[in-house]
Amino acid sequence: MNDDVMDDVADTGIDSDPRSLSLFEGDEGGLSVEQRRTLVLLLKHRYISAALQPAEWQTLLTSQSLLKSRLNDVFLDLQVDLHYEVAFKRQAVAEGGERFPTLLHDVAYTREETILLVLLRQRFRSELANGQEIVLVDRDNLVENVAHFRPDYATDLSGDARKASAAVDSLAKARVLLKTSDPDRFRVSAVIEVLLSVERLGELLDWLREENSGPLQTIETLEPLV
Repeated sequence: MNDDVMDDVADTGIDSDPRSLSLFEGDEGGLSVEQRRTLVLLLKHRYISAALQPAEWQTLLTSQSLLKSRLNDVFLDLQVDLHYEVAFKRQAVAEGGERFPTLLHDVAYTREETILLVLLRQRFRSELANGQEIVLVDRDNLVENVAHFRPDYATDLSGDARKASAAVDSLAKARVLLKTSDPDRFRVSAVIEVLLSVERLGELLDWLREENSGPLQTIETLEPLV
């Protein structure tokens, strides 16, 4: 085999000897252990990032085509944002608009989570524009800001505060908010820029300005079935 062909084999990320990739009896997988770990993280979590998973991020960069192919096999698409160094999956949609079978299910953000996402997106952009590299927020401040959007008819102040605090915990679990040494202080993940496009942010801002009362409005997201 000449050098050009050998280079082509190396670029695919697939070992020329499949037996060397076997990790257990009967294993017919074609990915290395590093590629498999990265694929599992992509399936299990909302996103992976260079900051949180540096080893898997490097594997993703060197094996992007191969990992994208594996996700495509189960009707998912790989999205990679090199600027913010995050990668995530999305449900693939057929060209005709039909829905494929999915490993994901639709989940709606609560009213409080929706408000927090908008506030965090604005705070993140504002802090970065002012030269801050790390954006930190406090639980009490977030809960207080959510309260500003309380409808006039809402009188259960303690109940609303609990919902807002639960929304903070939910976004922390989704790693939109990253934990610090202080359990009530969080770092805002750059994934907030990816979760809310400029267009979607504008829609939510209009909603927050105009509809603090009336039917609950949510936005959809996707979570893995795990």
